[in-house]
Amino acid sequence: MTISFSINGAVQNFDGDEDMPLLWHLREEAGLKGTKFGCGIGQCGACTVHIDGDAVRSCSVPMASLSGASITTIEGLADGDTLHPVQAAWIEEDVPQCGYCQAGQIMATAAFLKDTPNPTDDDINAGITNLCRCGTYYRIRKAIKRAAKNMASA
Repeated sequence: MTISFSINGAVQNFDGDEDMPLLWHLREEAGLKGTKFGCGIGQCGACTVHIDGDAVRSCSVPMASLSGASITTIEGLADGDTLHPVQAAWIEEDVPQCGYCQAGQIMATAAFLKDTPNPTDDDINAGITNLCRCGTYYRIRKAIKRAAKNMASA
């Protein structure tokens, strides 16, 4: 069965193992390496992408569930040369240390701020569950608040 969906606005057709996780399709077949493999069980968030605007852990999403879906990866978050406000805030706050988890952190935050435009520390603690092995949580929190402020004034 052929599954049709879009990735970063481009229509894709998939005719393969329907149980394959979206993560592996993105990395190995679509050539989008920004989405990272972390734990493989949906816990760490390194593989976070948007499906129909919602942040999801792509390692836990089977290809069979994607018919008609609109998928956005870190490569498609910016608007051309204009960074998404979350990406800009990450740079302004110098968030990444090793950077491995940051694409997932950014994708989770972009979706989170749509529903929580003025987050408190408690909101961030509850809403952003991605892990960072380098422990840059203080800078991540600052970047989330900066992005929220920038988005509110835009």
